[in-house]
Parts: sequence; structure tokens; C-alpha cells
Amino acid sequence: MQKFTNVYERWQRRELSQSEAGELLGKSERQFRRYVASYEAGGLGRLRDGRLGRPSSNATPADVVAAILALYRRDHLGWNVKHFHEHLVKRHGYTLSYSLVKNRLQDADLVRPERRKGGHRRKRERKPCVGMMLHQDASKHVWLEGRPALDLVVTMDDATSEIYSAFLVDEEGTMSTLRGCLQVFAKQGLPASLYTDRGSHYFNTPEAGGKVDKVHLTQVGRALEHLGVAHIAAYSPEARGRSERMFGTLQDRLVKELALAGIEDVAAANRWIEETYLPDHNARFRHPPTLPESGFVTVAHERLVETLCIEEERVVGRDNTIAWEGRRWQIPESPLRRHYVGARVKVHAYPDGTLGILYGPRVIARYTADGASIPAQPTPDAARDDRAARSSLTPRSVPSRRGLAAPEPDVSPQRRPALTGPSRDAKGLASRKAKRCAA
Repeated sequence: MQKFTNVYERWQRRELSQSEAGELLGKSERQFRRYVASYEAGGLGRLRDGRLGRPSSNATPADVVAAILALYRRDHLGWNVKHFHEHLVKRHGYTLSYSLVKNRLQDADLVRPERRKGGHRRKRERKPCVGMMLHQDASKHVWLEGRPALDLVVTMDDATSEIYSAFLVDEEGTMSTLRGCLQVFAKQGLPASLYTDRGSHYFNTPEAGGKVDKVHLTQVGRALEHLGVAHIAAYSPEARGRSERMFGTLQDRLVKELALAGIEDVAAANRWIEETYLPDHNARFRHPPTLPESGFVTVAHERLVETLCIEEERVVGRDNTIAWEGRRWQIPESPLRRHYVGARVKVHAYPDGTLGILYGPRVIARYTADGASIPAQPTPDAARDDRAARSSLTPRSVPSRRGLAAPEPDVSPQRRPALTGPSRDAKGLASRKAKRCAA
């Protein structure tokens, strides 16, 4: 109002024309003339907008806003605005815009405006198609209320940020890494590369902060090299920026979702994450790949199981047992050989807790985590291989020949006459015995 009064007085003193006065006010010359007519007819009060102080016909009802604020205070306190708005739309049926929800939460001092941070460096371009690079990392956090901090092991695709596997463990290590790889490789196939940090279960690092040793491999490195998957080491947290930002989202959203679902058990949480949370998370945060092709390569499941495990060599003792984890494991009887005393065998510790003993490529024994023997369930192919192996074994002594089928004699359809004496069918032929007697 004060600005219009100053411009009006200068126009009255003929210091400004109507077009210049309108330009100073940001209005047209015609609008300035309207302002002048209204001002001279009723003073400054006539210039005030009549809509000021009146509620808009499109405004959200006050009771709806109050219900949203009460819902946030009761069940979603501490949630970010975008996460809360998605729940309002998906689970409570509201159709309010994100901006309205954000403004109302900020007006009620329930959410503080966040300052935008400037970009520090240029992000690395994503891989063009899925399966070219996977990220695997773990984050220690209080994921479940009332429980100590746990590690969330996540395996995601670089091209799309889709999470293929996520589960909680007490502490990440070799077994959790192999478990995550087995879950992903069995469903998707073998990727071209796996990108991880330089943890001791991933790489051997002779000097702290130095280069990783690519000659002396860990169990994870051995398994990936055997499968033909390139293992790439990250040398800074910024290099893993994509996975670090993903964990920031999970620490904000997953904790609240688990608390809202009332889950406190690790096993139940892992099932809920796989069946409920990951489909919604991937639908929300998955990026479309640049190319529609896939870089995954399918591989036999049995090969994955026998590769993605802890593998060590043992020598069978004189009592036909091996030593593993402070106890003796008895090798059961086998149709292939009487015993394995002195033989070098491989011990496979699988991510599910079971144990296997292999002689060459053949599994000769399996055990549960408690040490109970798991009976073999041969497939038709395995049974055929066993029969072939039995027939190819060279017997060491006479008793070992028992059970081997003897070939049936070739029986001709017509009996041939004997050459050493008379026969019923060969009458008139003198026998040699008769000649000797006659002589």
C-alpha cells in the first residue's frame, strides 16, 4: 500500500506518466488507472483484495488435516514426509498431494525442513543392463526394537538398484556372503562382477589400507573365481556411494516398517523382508535399465551349492573319520570302496549349516549341523553312475567278486555233435575209446 501511495503522489506531481507508474508497480497502464479510480472513490481499503481472509473453496477440510496430524503423531512419528505420504495413499486411502502433507506437517512443527546439500562429485554412471555388476555390503544397525544391533546383508544390482537379497544376521562374515550369493545366483544367474568392500572375509589385505592380495584368495574369492565372477574391491566409502545411499533409505524406512508390523524375531523378520518389504521397495526405487538385455548367465544349481561354500581338505584317519571343528565325523559305508583310510577328501561347509564330504567330484557323506548323517537320495543319473562305477572296479580278492553277475553261456538253438565220442544224434561214428580197446 505504501508503494502505491508514493507512486500515486509522484503521478499527481506529473513526475511519472501512467505507463511509468504502472511499470513501477508491476502492472499495466490500464490496471494503474483502475487502482487510481478505486483509490479516489474509497481510499486504500478499496485496493485490498476481497479474497483475503476468506477460506478457499478448494481448501482441504480442517478435520481431514487434523486426522492426518493425529495419525502421524500416533503411529508414524519420526518418519520422513515422502514415506508417510506413501502410507497415506496406499494404506489409508487419502488422495492429498505430497506438498500439502509436507506443508501441514511443517506448520505443526512435526517435520523440520531439510537443507539441500550441494553435489560434491560426479556419480559413476550405472551399468547399462542388469547382471553386469552386483553390489554386496552389510550395515550394522538396530533394525529390531528391543534387540541389539544386527547386520543387514544386502545384494543389489548396479544397473537398476533392485535388491535381490536382504537378510539379518548377528554379524556378517564368510557364511553370510556365500548365503547372499547363493540366493541371488540361484534365482538370477551368474553376474559378470561383484563389487564389495575390502573386509577380511572378502579379500586378504597384507597392509592396512593397501592393495588387496589377488593371489592368496579367501573362501569367497575362491568360489567367485571358480564360477568366473570378477571380484572388484572398493577402496573408499565414496566408491560405494550407491549402496551407502541405499542403506540410508533402509535405515530410515525398514526400521519403521518392522516396528509397525510388530516383528521382533530375526527369522520372522527375514521372511517378512523377503516376502513383503522387498517387492514394495523394488517397485518404488527400481530404476529402468538402459538396455533390455541381461548379463546374467544360468548355471546348474548343484554346481552353485558345491562351490558357494567353505571348502577345506582333510586326510581320512585310520578309523575312517575326519576332524572338523573340534570333533570327529564318521564316513559311512560306501559301495565304491571298503574304506577311505589315508585318502584326501574335501569338506564342504554349506551356508545352511550342513556339512558334506567329497571324494573327487562325488559326495560320500552329508551331515546336519548337529552331526546327524543325512541319507543319500540318489537320482536316476546318480544310480546309473554308481552301477557303472561298480562294474569298473577291479576286485582285490576273491570275496570281493561276490555280487558280480557272470555272463550267461551262448546256447545255440541246435545241439552240435560231440567230436570226442558217439552221440545220440551222430550214430555210426566210432569212438576213439572203442578203437583203443579193440587195439
